[in-house]
Amino acid sequence: MKAEAFMFGGVALFFGGSAALYGAWSREPAGTAALVIACGMAALVAFYCLVQYRRRGARPQDRTDAEVADGAGPVAFFPDESLHPIVTALGFAVTATGVVYGLWLFLIGLGVLARGVFGMAFQYALR
Repeated sequence: MKAEAFMFGGVALFFGGSAALYGAWSREPAGTAALVIACGMAALVAFYCLVQYRRRGARPQDRTDAEVADGAGPVAFFPDESLHPIVTALGFAVTATGVVYGLWLFLIGLGVLARGVFGMAFQYALR
């Protein structure tokens, strides 16, 4: 993940420089804020990739002398099918509709949304 960390780090530097130049020349806060947020998001992804690279070490994709067979074996854990994303989407839709129609529908949607999010978060807690 070293290559990805450097790539997103470059994107963050680009957006950071663009935000500085845009803010200095235009004095327009909305565009400057959007560029600063884009810089922060790219920096966050770069930081995550760098932490994963340091934690797990180099992958076969990171080495120039790697063979195709070096990447063989189990890739990752892929979860079974789950209804929790559908419950979360339904809860979000009901919560958003509750903003328009009233507090009672908002609270019902918030409960359904919380159930879906907690279900996804703790689905494999005992695995």
